[in-house]
Amino acid sequence: MVWHSWGKGPPLVLLHGAHGSWMHWIRNISYLEKHFSVFAPDLPGYGGSSLPQRPDDADSFAEAIAQGIRALIHFDAPVDVVGFSLGGVLATHLAAIAPDIVGRLILVGTGGLDTPTGPMPTISYRGLSAADDIIAAHRQNLLAIMLHHPENVDPLALYLQSINIPLARVNPRPLVMPDRLLHVLPRTDVPIDAIWGEFDGPHPNPEVQHDVLKRFRPDLEFRVVKGSGHWVMYEGAEVFNRELGSLLALRH
Repeated sequence: MVWHSWGKGPPLVLLHGAHGSWMHWIRNISYLEKHFSVFAPDLPGYGGSSLPQRPDDADSFAEAIAQGIRALIHFDAPVDVVGFSLGGVLATHLAAIAPDIVGRLILVGTGGLDTPTGPMPTISYRGLSAADDIIAAHRQNLLAIMLHHPENVDPLALYLQSINIPLARVNPRPLVMPDRLLHVLPRTDVPIDAIWGEFDGPHPNPEVQHDVLKRFRPDLEFRVVKGSGHWVMYEGAEVFNRELGSLLALRH
């Protein structure tokens, strides 16, 4: 696995979502590195990281992440882990197999809760040759899944999409859908909080997600970022950063 790190302070691990890389957190690191030693890997099978030993087994991903944390982070107490979408499911598996590593979880727009998914009218960019057509496909897919407002599909978002998608070598759906998070949550006993975008497309209706998570963690803090889609930490970065900072301070 390829890992990236910034800052000084207590360790904080960020796990990105499907079809992404550490760059899913690109608008959050400058804020977080002022308070934490931030560690953000490319998950196995994404970005610059190799495939896990068992690409169809979430525990195999978690084992690789655990090895990286033990090798790179000097921690005297379990660390905070923030997981976005697929990264939230894998973070929960990490807490299940390595309870000495994970002190708490913050889930961000995470699926696997057996809740209805939204319509996601994506199109394939493969086979397209004209640059304008490829950009148009990436733009439509970002709006279908990741971002809510068309004006937020900016050049940086398009660039990140264009470099991350071709490097994604994992089918995330069987690792998440429809209820994989529900299966692993009972294997953990760490505190859990959550942040959701108001207009999350893949996992819509934050109140529905809140109600499911609350069954497992009655003391859950659930924050909603208004006006943002699934990629909430990009589209609503300023508010997201404040909410995440508040949650990280809450239990310390």
